[in-house]
Amino acid sequence: MSITSLISFSSLGSFLLFLFPILGIFSLWFYPQNSLIIQGYEIKKIGENYIKIGLFFTLLNLLNTVILFNLYDTNISNLQFQLTLFGKLIGGLDGISLWMILLVNIIIPVTILMAWKEIKLDNNPFNSASKMLKNYIFLILLVNLASIIVFFVSDILLFYIAFEAILIPMYLLIGFYGSRNKRIENAQNTFFLYTLFGSLFMLLAIITIYIQTGSTDYQTILTLPISNEIQGFLFLGFFIALAIKTPSFPFHGWLPLAHGESSTGASVILASILLKLATYGILRFILPLFPYASNYFLPLILTLAILSIIYSCISALSLIDIKSIVAYSSIAHKNVGMMGLFSNDINGITGAFIGSISHGFISGGLFIIIGMLYNRYGTKNINYYRGLVLFMPTFTFFFFIFTLSNLGFPFTMSFIGENLLFFSTINISPLITIFITSVSILLPIYFIYFYQRISYGKLSPYLLTLYQDLNIKEINLLLPLILLNTIFGLFPYMVFETTMIPFLNVLNAN
Repeated sequence: MSITSLISFSSLGSFLLFLFPILGIFSLWFYPQNSLIIQGYEIKKIGENYIKIGLFFTLLNLLNTVILFNLYDTNISNLQFQLTLFGKLIGGLDGISLWMILLVNIIIPVTILMAWKEIKLDNNPFNSASKMLKNYIFLILLVNLASIIVFFVSDILLFYIAFEAILIPMYLLIGFYGSRNKRIENAQNTFFLYTLFGSLFMLLAIITIYIQTGSTDYQTILTLPISNEIQGFLFLGFFIALAIKTPSFPFHGWLPLAHGESSTGASVILASILLKLATYGILRFILPLFPYASNYFLPLILTLAILSIIYSCISALSLIDIKSIVAYSSIAHKNVGMMGLFSNDINGITGAFIGSISHGFISGGLFIIIGMLYNRYGTKNINYYRGLVLFMPTFTFFFFIFTLSNLGFPFTMSFIGENLLFFSTINISPLITIFITSVSILLPIYFIYFYQRISYGKLSPYLLTLYQDLNIKEINLLLPLILLNTIFGLFPYMVFETTMIPFLNVLNAN
């Protein structure tokens, strides 16, 4: 039986979204490392080939995603590029899922390129570094595949399976490629248990939906009424799982710990991809399926978001681990977005979504640049650094650009998102607007201090060795993230026109 008789699809592009990472996974799996070593191939050359394989298939998928963007019809409200299996709809794309998949397919090649810094190779055939590199890229491609499934499928059970499947490669990336101190085991176990525990509530909610409606197909469930009483239970099941992924207080503890002990690549994936699952889950499932419960629990949601923002800003001021400081910044930004998502306003939803995409570029860039510093000096202690501008001006410049972007500076994507969020809160409460304004002052205070503390002042006495500034490879890792954040900030209509109808569909459900 041919593949075309098994799979009926309206768009080749949708099929290729899954095919490219699968081909990359199998290419790595069957790469003949041992036989090449016997033939005299250098270990370093084999390691470079692993990176090239990962890059080849992920860049092809990025190109495929860009083509899908050009083919996307902004006037159609239904899912486009639908994919079916055995006559059953698997899923499709709208503006929301298309942007999320674009973000994934931008970030994944960046993390693969970082592999040359993450794992050091030599030509010792007994060195396991080449195997670690192979497994590292293999795990990243698994994250890539699972993420695309999450953002593509229209069956909530398939969504849940992919949602959980991401945990396995992430658990391994944190544990095997993170720090080598005793906290790493605690970090990976905390990450796994927090997220797995929360997802059990979502599974109970999905089972209840199936009992109530007889289906797990998202499009079918949208057409069936769910009583207000049942909505409350279902809402809590989904919300607990997604609040942990946001993360919101008091479910936030896993994120700073995981970031602090993870490798740079794992931190980039955590910040730029994993945290976006919460934004997507709220937009795709909570708001359209449980509109009554979303309004009923609004005071609780706002309270948790406000507590999360205050707690993260205050906590960051007392930290000395520079990765944890950036992690707490993510908590603040994501919870500001949470208020926008539940604002029941087109500006709030659009602002939260734009902020989420922007956060993927900015936080990813911040973790990369901190990783570059860590690779040189081997410490994340902020007290170790001072006066880097004196001998690392290029590093300081890029750090400054990402700092401004993180604060919502004009001409950036985050600036557009934060302004839309600000106007949407007026519809909720003037007090919330005042609070958001205060946050827009508090966040810059601690993050500018963070930047100034590292970059300026008298040269730190701990910097006994003055390492070289950023090289061209490192600059090329950072430039795409800065350029994309700026381009989408200057031309936000690219987001507006592709997401307007999907966002209106979300609001109409309310």
